Amino acid sequence: MTTTLTARQFRWLDRTTKLCGVALVAAGLDVGGDTAAGLALGAAGAALALTTVFIDTDTQ
Repeated sequence: MTTTLTARQFRWLDRTTKLCGVALVAAGLDVGGDTAAGLALGAAGAALALTTVFIDTDTQ
């Protein structure tokens, strides 16, 4: 399945995933970076922040 995004949609998706990823990492640090919950939140935040790296964009 292929989803096509306009450049504007991609920028907003990219910004949103990065900001939400940073928020999850911050929540993980607030919970305690050395706890299981903190590590899980941090890992989820990092994964979310990197999701748009794998989306191919057509810049024509």
